[in-house]
Amino acid sequence: MTPLHSYYPVGVEIPSYVPNEWSTLALVSTFGVTCIIVLTAAKTIATNVNPRITTPELSRVLWFTLCGCIHLILEGYYALNFATLPSSQHLLAQLWKEYSMSDSRYLTSHAFVMSMESITAWCWGPLSFLLASFIVTDNPFRHPLQIIISTGQLYGDVLYYATCAFDFFVYGIEYSRPENYYFYGYFVLLNGFWIVIPVLLIADSVRACAGAFAEVKSTRTVGMNGDAKKSS
Repeated sequence: MTPLHSYYPVGVEIPSYVPNEWSTLALVSTFGVTCIIVLTAAKTIATNVNPRITTPELSRVLWFTLCGCIHLILEGYYALNFATLPSSQHLLAQLWKEYSMSDSRYLTSHAFVMSMESITAWCWGPLSFLLASFIVTDNPFRHPLQIIISTGQLYGDVLYYATCAFDFFVYGIEYSRPENYYFYGYFVLLNGFWIVIPVLLIADSVRACAGAFAEVKSTRTVGMNGDAKKSS
């Protein structure tokens, strides 16, 4: 018999499902406290390595450090354990089962979700940590890497929303429970950060790259004009 559960769509099969042992409040609180610890540690390390780091740059370091932890640890756990997630009581599995109230695809071994999370975990996770170190040390490869990671995050999130919307509008399938806090709190708000922030960071890096090219072009123009005057 298929174990009873409260996920949508009604009747979706989730073999070997076991309800969470931890409450929603305990899981959300643990996740929030962990994020605060990660951000505090990242801030401490960044300011010690580069005491002159500006507030905007520090905020980017904090963002990509948090991204690295979420991508590599949380999403990496899903990528490795997606098949056994419904029956597991591991803390990370319980976090995923709680989030799945807003998207049950995470408990049904959905091909897109598994593929998207794997790419996010193994590509954008390690690269986010690398980028955070590049920002702290003012590495010249910082902006190209920021464009690559942010574009990858944005593209994955857009596809995530799009596939869910397609199933709803074309087939009438709803993966989220009807309560607003699941849909707007988990599905919309939590994922929305990886829409808004990457767009801002892409624009930031594009401006920086354009400014660098414009400066090089201006320097070359001045040099060529100087050489022309000397030759005349």
